[in-house]
Amino acid sequence: MSEPITLVDYDPIWPEIFEELRAPLVAAVGDLVVAVEHIGSTAVPGLAAKPIIDLDLVVPSSDDLPVAIARLAALGYAHQGDLGVPGREAFLPPSRGPKHHLYACPSDSESLRRHIVFRDYLLSHPQAAAGYEAVKKAAALRFREDRVAYVEAKSRIIEEILRKASSEP
Repeated sequence: MSEPITLVDYDPIWPEIFEELRAPLVAAVGDLVVAVEHIGSTAVPGLAAKPIIDLDLVVPSSDDLPVAIARLAALGYAHQGDLGVPGREAFLPPSRGPKHHLYACPSDSESLRRHIVFRDYLLSHPQAAAGYEAVKKAAALRFREDRVAYVEAKSRIIEEILRKASSEP
């Protein structure tokens, strides 16, 4: 059984935790790392979030994923497959360290593009971030014990924000 959904106010330490998590990933995956992106709500200052850092480790192409997966396994990450999201490989993190979600993505991944576009739009549009936060808070209260329903409750505003972001020059 998973933990209840709990949102907390933005914590200015989240970028530091991201950097703490990023460094060993870069060292382990080495020459294959194109970037490690801080994604999700913890990447947006001022936005309430589940206190779990989301990271996308970017590799040049899908051909590089098997090597990246093996290198991440050496750090204790358990590969979970794409979990139904093409272009994104998910990992269970080691039990030690800060709570986080790790995904490995080829640089041309649609999932990666969506993560970056969504994050960047919220960073540059505080009103959209506030609206997203309000939806998240309501969903967390209503679906505290049901992650699937919580995610589904946020999907409409996420798609709306992605549409707006895509229509900007």
